[in-house]
Amino acid sequence: MAVGQQAVDGIKPAGSQQEISPLGRQSWLGHVALRVQDMERAKRFYGAMGLELTWDASDWAYLQRPDGGDGIALLSPEYKAAGPHFAFHYASREQVQAEHTRLQAAGMPVGELHDHRDGTASFYLQDPEGNWLELLYEPAAGIGSNRS
Repeated sequence: MAVGQQAVDGIKPAGSQQEISPLGRQSWLGHVALRVQDMERAKRFYGAMGLELTWDASDWAYLQRPDGGDGIALLSPEYKAAGPHFAFHYASREQVQAEHTRLQAAGMPVGELHDHRDGTASFYLQDPEGNWLELLYEPAAGIGSNRS
């Protein structure tokens, strides 16, 4: 196997005996989620950095580049559904479901695949070092907005 294609804890990388690697051509690094103590201050800061507020709720906010694309999720202390993490985005829910099934069949502890209030769907897991990551379906129209 080439560098980056080694099995980790007995789990073969997708693409080693299959079509293509799920974290290769089918997905992209889409967002980072940060825990913040002051939501308004954090929204102002990242807005000043040029990001646009896409989703604004009392417990979390999402800001992204003006052209759509990657972004930052700001998690308030009250937000309990997830903690700090990074996410790989997929263009179809089926791809996320297939990864969930593949990883689960390989014995990897993965969370439930669930739908979110912004139109996305995802599941969470941890890498061998304990870092949290999310595999997320992002609709073709982008992450939903609750802003008018």
